[in-house]
Amino acid sequence: MRWPRRLRRSPAPGQEQVADTAAASPGSANKTARTEPASTAAGSASASRPGTERWLVVGLGNPGPQYAGNRHNAGSMVADLLAARAGSGFRRDRSRTQAAIGRLAGVPVIIAKPMSFMNVSGPPVAALAAYYKVPPSRIVIVHDELDLPLGTIRLKLGGGDSGHNGLRSVTRALSTREYYRVRIGIGRPPGRQVPADYVLRDFGTAERKEVPLVLERAADAVEALVRLGLAAAQNEFHPDPAAP
Repeated sequence: MRWPRRLRRSPAPGQEQVADTAAASPGSANKTARTEPASTAAGSASASRPGTERWLVVGLGNPGPQYAGNRHNAGSMVADLLAARAGSGFRRDRSRTQAAIGRLAGVPVIIAKPMSFMNVSGPPVAALAAYYKVPPSRIVIVHDELDLPLGTIRLKLGGGDSGHNGLRSVTRALSTREYYRVRIGIGRPPGRQVPADYVLRDFGTAERKEVPLVLERAADAVEALVRLGLAAAQNEFHPDPAAP
């Protein structure tokens, strides 16, 4: 599929590997104040400034051209958009991911796409995070979501995998559920169509008119999350504050 140009610019194992079918305490006030060397104070101030800590943004999907346009690859499509916004190209990383390094909305980021299949995407994500020393609290996983209507974007921290095997693999590899998710609604399959078949098919003709805008909006949500934080991003992208 061909996608339009982005809407807005941001400052810069094994049979198991088959396509997944979807988851400082304060000092006492009466202590004598100490004078800190200027260089140390400057370093502390720099470390505390917003936007100075690197984030890892991962778009989930299955590798290979035969899967590129599948609904299940929505996260990977968003990763492509984000890399373009950051002005960075993907390179094969030793962790079995394709990674692009740059900035989104002024925030340093690593944008990655695992080169393993969806159901074993967790180990590459964990390896990349460990190499760059990015904690789960600064990891964003972008993925398709059957339980949301097409076009719906939701952000959350932690939670279950809702049957999504990619999320399940990431959670297992990171040994925690406490990482951010940007969920892209793809809707439930019509009639009696099996979800496994549905997610491994390309978006339908009618959907293709809407999908590019949905992907751009998901990319916008990632930028808002790393720049403003979860609450502010949810306020912008969740029309109803009570939305799940």
